This record gives sequence, C-alpha cells and structure tokens, in this order.
Amino acid sequence: MRSAHATELSSSSRINRHMGFSWKTYLKRYWTLYLLLLLPVAFFIIFRYTPMTYILLAFKKNNILLPPWKVEWVKNNGFDWFIKAFKDRGFQTSLRNTIFLNLLDLIIGMPMPILMAILLNELAFPKYKRITQTVLYLPHFLSWVIISSITLRLFATNDGIINKLLGTQIPFVGTEGNWRATYIFLGIWKECGWNTIIYLAALTAISPELYEAAEVDGAGRWRKIWHVTLPGIRPTIVVLLIMNLGHILGSEFDRPFTLSNKLVEGASKTISIFVYERGVMGQQYALSTAVGLFQSVVCVIFLLLSNSLAKKFGERGIW
Repeated sequence: MRSAHATELSSSSRINRHMGFSWKTYLKRYWTLYLLLLLPVAFFIIFRYTPMTYILLAFKKNNILLPPWKVEWVKNNGFDWFIKAFKDRGFQTSLRNTIFLNLLDLIIGMPMPILMAILLNELAFPKYKRITQTVLYLPHFLSWVIISSITLRLFATNDGIINKLLGTQIPFVGTEGNWRATYIFLGIWKECGWNTIIYLAALTAISPELYEAAEVDGAGRWRKIWHVTLPGIRPTIVVLLIMNLGHILGSEFDRPFTLSNKLVEGASKTISIFVYERGVMGQQYALSTAVGLFQSVVCVIFLLLSNSLAKKFGERGIW
C-alpha cells in the first residue's frame, strides 16, 4: 500500500512540475506570442480606450481646450446637450432617416446573401461557381466615393446611361423615394457578394449524408434546401441578424454622404452626417459627443435584447 501510494505521489509531482512551471519559464517559452499581441493591445488602448475619457464632453460645457474632467458641468444635471439634441429638428430628421434606412437594409439586404449562397451552392460547375463568386465580391473593395461617381453618371436624369438605354428620364437620385431605392440597391450590390462568403463557409459544415438521406426519402431540390440547407445555416443567420440589430441606430458616413445631394437631404441626412455638420463643421463638440453616446447606448441595448431573445427561442446567440 505504501509503495503504491508513494508511486502515485511521485507521478503527480512529476505532472505538476511539468504543467505548473513558473511565469519566467512560460514567458521565455512563449515570448514571441506576447510580442505579437503587444501591437493590437497598444492599438486598442491608444485609439479605443484613451479617447473614451472625452465621453465626459457629453455632460460638460463645449470646451476642448481643457481636459474634460476640468470643464464645468452643463445644466439639467449634465443632460442639457441631450435635451437640445432631441429638440433639434435636424437631429429628429437624421434619427428617423437612420432607423428607416437601416431597417430597409436589414429587411431587403440581409436575405440577399443567403439567397446568393444557396444559388451558388446549387451550381453544378465548380469553375463557373468560382468565377461568379469572384465577380460578386469584387465591388466590396470599391470605395463609396468611386461608387457614387459611377452612380451619378449611370443614373443621371437627362444624360445618364440607364435613362438613355431605357429612353426615359427617371430621377433615380433626384427624389427622396427613388434615392432610397437607389441607396438600398447599391448597398446590396456592393456587399452582397462579400457577405455570401460567410454563408458559403457555413454551408460547407453541413454533412453530405443529410442530403443523401433526404434524397432517399424522396426530397427534391427545393425540399432539400428547405429542410437541410436552411436549418444548417440557421445559427449563422441568427448571429448575423443579432449583429445587424446591434447596428440598427449606427450609420456609416461615406455611403449617405457621397450619394446625397440637396434635392434629397430630407431622406439622406443620417446621424453620422448630423454629427459631422454640427461637430466638425459647427464645432459643437459637446453636442455631437452626446449624440454619439446616445447612438452607442441604443445600439448596445438592441444587441443585448436581440441576443437574449435568440437564446429564449433556443438559438446559441453570440455569447
């Protein structure tokens, strides 16, 4: 008994010595990994966390010459800038436009990559599939400045190529309704192929045996898509839906700004443009900080709610 117990203790001590080495030994062995990690950590500290100290400007007087903790608080217990923002008609318009455009992007734009991935997955010729996929995601690498320049030439009312081919004079970017349709169409055209890659990667995880079993049961192509393909990529769809809902109040700047013109300002002015006009151009830094903080808080709330709802319906969520 003693010898067996001594053997067990000696083996456990050897394991502990092997697994539980000191920090110095660990750093000597894996110092290259920590060196590679140093640059992204420094990036996040400098460009993500350090600027967060200026969130205080949302509750302080408009003064960027002093550190935010030395500036006096504004009226209404520090919420004066938020009250002014919600009373501003420009902010009300930009808030409404941001929500409306993001909802259109979500409802119309999100199903398109799913449909495209399923169509590409059903193609029988691998070479044609690769060429089609490459052509689809190339627009992702074009900037909105380039796309807006092309759009103005293609969709111009009088001398645009599209109107000349159709023999019409449709103001594609001249009325608010047409501008919204063009805005959504260009967003789908630019990002549909790139987002398709995510769903194609999810499709590779579906076992071919499921399709074979469905064929044995007499399922056709549409039945296999409905009962095998879509359930197989459902977790990916849910995760991307949660992330998109988390950006429901977020707005990119370059897309609406480059496509906008004076005729459609009532539909194209979003929160990002409002912050640019009031903060950068109007030097109302405290007001724009308050608007940005409100935007971020609402996005986080939507992210948390959508994730919790996904878990209640039996999905995995993003954490």
